[in-house]
Amino acid sequence: MKKNLMLLILAMVMVLALAACGSGNDKNEGSQQDSESSSDSKGVLRVGMEAAYAPFNWSQKDDSNGAVPIKDSKEYAAGYDVEIAKRIAEGLGMELEIVKTDWDGLIPSLQSGAIDLVIAGMSPTPERMEVIDFTDNYYTSDFVIVVKKDGPYANAKSIHDFKGAKVTAQQGTTHYKVIDQMTGVQKQVPANDFGQMRIQLSSGAIDAYISERPEGMSAAAAIKNFTYIVPEDGFEADESDTAIAVGLKKGSDLKDKINEILAGISEEERQQIMEDAIKNQPSQQ
Repeated sequence: MKKNLMLLILAMVMVLALAACGSGNDKNEGSQQDSESSSDSKGVLRVGMEAAYAPFNWSQKDDSNGAVPIKDSKEYAAGYDVEIAKRIAEGLGMELEIVKTDWDGLIPSLQSGAIDLVIAGMSPTPERMEVIDFTDNYYTSDFVIVVKKDGPYANAKSIHDFKGAKVTAQQGTTHYKVIDQMTGVQKQVPANDFGQMRIQLSSGAIDAYISERPEGMSAAAAIKNFTYIVPEDGFEADESDTAIAVGLKKGSDLKDKINEILAGISEEERQQIMEDAIKNQPSQQ
């Protein structure tokens, strides 16, 4: 009898212990779910850019001048595109995440879902619009020719004053295509990025490279011996070649909302953002 009583008491203790454990697990699971729900309540907006195209975007070592951390990196991204991305993320109520991506990898990354937007000084050309969507333009510029101040083409006025010059531009861009409009130049292989072209120009490996006016201004501000030429005759180009827009995956439901956000940024503010970007870019002098 006594033995049976002891067994009964032991069984009851085990049942109560298991019930307590179950209750604790449920509570922990509930807390974990609440925590996960809270952390996911504000989605992440993954924005792809080169972070190597000042003044539109560049990499730096700290968060000065409003720079944003680059995913999986100890560096930060800053520049005109980053400021636009910050405004878009804020307008969408999302956390901004910058994903540093090579130029040729931006569209594939967008298509695969690795990033949500391309904000990288990208023009909405007809070829690109076949594979991704674009918002309204958030900047419009024109083509310029970057040269050395003491170089043989520093006083050029026309796109046809570069006979014999070694000229290049970034691969996969409309900049590279318009070189064909220049008479008698030696068209070089395209460069991977603008940092590479600046090095090539400094060393004399090339005589000039094609860019957009903000990058030309940026180059002249960053490197003492650089200047840029706005040719009197200019390059023939469609507006889609010189405009810049946000790239989205085909059919993205973010397009209309982003257009509303962009419409709320005045032309004066856009110009001020660009002036600040040129002023704040890393020095290369």
